[in-house]
Amino acid sequence: MNEYIAEILGTMILVLLGNGVVANVVLKDTKGHNGGWIVISLGWGLAVFIAVTVAGPVSGAHLNPAVTIGLALAGLFPWANVAAFIIAQMLGASIGALIVWLFYYHHFNRTENPSLQLACFSTEPAILRKGNNLFSEIIGTFVLIFVILYISEPTMEIPGVEATQIGLGTLGALPVGLLVTAIGLSLGGTTGYAINPARDLAPRIMHAILPIKNKGTSNWHYAWVPVAGPVLGAAIAAGLYLIHQILFA
Repeated sequence: MNEYIAEILGTMILVLLGNGVVANVVLKDTKGHNGGWIVISLGWGLAVFIAVTVAGPVSGAHLNPAVTIGLALAGLFPWANVAAFIIAQMLGASIGALIVWLFYYHHFNRTENPSLQLACFSTEPAILRKGNNLFSEIIGTFVLIFVILYISEPTMEIPGVEATQIGLGTLGALPVGLLVTAIGLSLGGTTGYAINPARDLAPRIMHAILPIKNKGTSNWHYAWVPVAGPVLGAAIAAGLYLIHQILFA
């Protein structure tokens, strides 16, 4: 399995389980209906943990264009691979969203609220104030990328065995999963914390394409916020990381 396939599969699992928990909580007549925001935050954290565990040993489990761009800006990932990684992440997120739609097909059609249907694909702000919404996405993604830049994978050296590593993926599945859970619980109440352009944009495109009873718009006037915010947050995190490296080199 090469790194691009790993990014496709990892991002597919991320969106399948992450958007899947949203669907279980908000769609009508599911077993998890009205489970609440804590369930969604924990579900997304576990989705990240599982996805990073799968893809981490192969690709580093970026699963997020903001992670890829942040690592490239910090000099920790080659720019030549950035576009291909982002394409893989977008494709994986699209497949994950498609599977969620198929899995909850009848529940989508029983849910009369188009906003709740869209929530199973992409984010919407609790209060539409695009400047504040952009700030929320910048801060949430800044925390994500800045912490990821300082996460190191545990290793173990065994005599006679070369380059043996024991861990949970290159970026660390458990700490990243806990990090995303903390961001959701603390900073997710304003925009739904996309903090990942692929996780928001690709499923939003699928929402626009797929047939759903009572479906409303895909909220394209807002769609730039969960794309621009994470990229800006990643850039700020990478900049501060580089400054730190220079000052304390």
